Amino acid sequence: MRLSAPRITPVDLDDLTEDQREALAPFMKSGWVINIFKTLARAPRALKRFNVWAGYVMSDRNALTPRDRELVILRTGYLCRSGYEWSQHVTIGLRAGLTEDEVERIKVGPEAAAWSARDVALLQATDELVRDHFISNGSWAALDFLNEKQRMDMVFTAAQYTQVSMMLNSFGVQLDKGQTLDPDLDWRD
Repeated sequence: MRLSAPRITPVDLDDLTEDQREALAPFMKSGWVINIFKTLARAPRALKRFNVWAGYVMSDRNALTPRDRELVILRTGYLCRSGYEWSQHVTIGLRAGLTEDEVERIKVGPEAAAWSARDVALLQATDELVRDHFISNGSWAALDFLNEKQRMDMVFTAAQYTQVSMMLNSFGVQLDKGQTLDPDLDWRD
């Protein structure tokens, strides 16, 4: 987390424009709208389009297994130093089959002990995407357990969460009620 206060104030759910209400409608049904969406609702037309792409990445249309997807998302969020993203996706990752030990090892990356060859390949490719915006030939070849669509979805997932991390960090989106900031991601000014 980079900022102690938001640069873009989340909308007040009791004072929404029609465009904001429409953009937030999918989340309002659940009765709980998290800060990322309340913040992005300041640009409601962008939020509506964002929801379509993010919905794809987080759905079963993404050919990665939920565990593989969350491994990529958490590593991306950690490398981008996005405390908010990390906090949200630790819970999702645990539900997707990651262990608490694995979540901690994600911080170390592909060099951490005890990863499977599959996990090392996914983490290495994620590191290269975030750091260099490109997967090297060697790392691409190491993803041979993924089919073409899965490789594309792996890149889409890292790209989506790099973008999300940029927004969260730059807009100063604060943790939601009940969340705890991982001390390793406390970069607040």
